[in-house]
Amino acid sequence: MNHEEAKNTKKKKEGSRVQGAGGKAQKVPVPNHQSPITNHQFPIPNLDDWLEIGKIVSPQGLTGELRVYPNTDFPERFEEPGKRWLLRPGETELETVELLNGRYIENKNLYVIKLKGVSDRHQAENMRDCRFFVPVSDRPELDEGEFHVLDLLGLQVFMQSSGEFVGTVVDILPSGHDLLEVKFDPAFITNNEELTTDKAQKTVLIPFVMEIVPVVDLESRRVEITPPPGLLSINN
Repeated sequence: MNHEEAKNTKKKKEGSRVQGAGGKAQKVPVPNHQSPITNHQFPIPNLDDWLEIGKIVSPQGLTGELRVYPNTDFPERFEEPGKRWLLRPGETELETVELLNGRYIENKNLYVIKLKGVSDRHQAENMRDCRFFVPVSDRPELDEGEFHVLDLLGLQVFMQSSGEFVGTVVDILPSGHDLLEVKFDPAFITNNEELTTDKAQKTVLIPFVMEIVPVVDLESRRVEITPPPGLLSINN
């Protein structure tokens, strides 16, 4: 299961608004690896087909409003009315719900939303810990120089000056500047004296900024880096 994020070599982008579509409630199965479910009406999608975008943390007031913690770089998804997908705790199927409206709570990184059919605090309390999802295909388009996190994972990293293969991107860590976590290739360690043998199978953190990561080629699944002296040997 994935979280929806976007990264930029210069700044983080919140993304453009996505208009949802209303519709009749229905359920779409989500696979449970411990208890597989056979459903002949709906195919069971792969978990990679869905992005988690937020979680209901508590009711808000007495009229059925809900507090949602966003887990996405596109939190405006909780402001635009329309269809959303919800997974209740302990359930194995995504439930289609209709978002009526939403607003951001300043300084708390929370959204207060209203769902169709949830009209009092008791109903809202029963929604606690439900998680929101969108299909991977519903990701907003990004501007030039911006990337979805999922697209960066697995990219091969090369030294721009020599073309030497450094390793593979295994994670992106939030920081003042986002950091690419790169798993060293054993041959790169062997060929570089400053990297001792105890670094085998370990990783290095590379700031995701234009000066150090000037090339990100998603089509070729390739990243080129120009690290300053010592950067590759100070993280581990």
